[in-house]
Amino acid sequence: MSATIALGRQESAARLRRQAWVERLRLALRTPSLLIGVGVLLFWVILAIFAQNIAPHDPLAPDILHKLQPPSADHRFGTDGLGRDVLSRVIYGSRGILVAAPLATLLGTVVGTAIGLIAGYFRGLVEDVLMRITDAFLALPTIVTALLVLASVGGSTTTVILVIGLGFAPIIARTVRAAVLSEAQLEYVEAARLRRERAPYVMFVEILPNVMGPVLVEFTVRLGYAVFAIATLSFLGLGIPPPSPDWGLTISEQYTYLISNFWWPVLFPALAIASLVIAVNMFADGLSRVLER
Repeated sequence: MSATIALGRQESAARLRRQAWVERLRLALRTPSLLIGVGVLLFWVILAIFAQNIAPHDPLAPDILHKLQPPSADHRFGTDGLGRDVLSRVIYGSRGILVAAPLATLLGTVVGTAIGLIAGYFRGLVEDVLMRITDAFLALPTIVTALLVLASVGGSTTTVILVIGLGFAPIIARTVRAAVLSEAQLEYVEAARLRRERAPYVMFVEILPNVMGPVLVEFTVRLGYAVFAIATLSFLGLGIPPPSPDWGLTISEQYTYLISNFWWPVLFPALAIASLVIAVNMFADGLSRVLER
């Protein structure tokens, strides 16, 4: 009898949650920061997907006779030290970072969410062991760890994704664990236990959908950090390898020309990085406001 009552309450709670998500969607459409962030992100995604149709020149083709030309009708953003079109390199450079950053963030979110769910649900010894391990990793800054690993094994896109993603996992794990601790005390979890559901089912089918709000916010926040971290590693020569038109790598290759007042090869990739990071942060801020309602 008690199990039937608990099941009825669970269904009512599910309806209320669906209504809450509808209200949040309406609120999202009235949140300027979220809409602006989405708009800028879509702008870069479209450029990355259709780069071959939008870019006016080959981003890798050098033209020594026209190197370091200022912005003009033929080269809207000018040319770099090898005569390559800066606008085309900015457009194509969005591809690498828009693949690497989301993949690294997704990896960190999946691993961190799994650790947080297990630690928050089982508690006791399991929680203590997992949290002490995550605390040990949190003692080392992600960018420092990435520098050490990449300096040891060499830089590549795959290695950058793995290092950044696994570096984010402990932070996300702590956030998810805190959310699971409160959810695990609610009636719908107790009802699942009374039905003798297995622990993986309770964690990933019952609890996980109800902690997706914090998970989504963490994903968007870490995405901004991932963009900046990947650009930093590329600037230091440990990220996406040349001759990629990656923005961080381009700044690293061209920043010495600033001394001679050739500012355009550096300015436009730097503005691209800044616009993407700001857009992600605006989206994360707007999403956080919506999910808190």
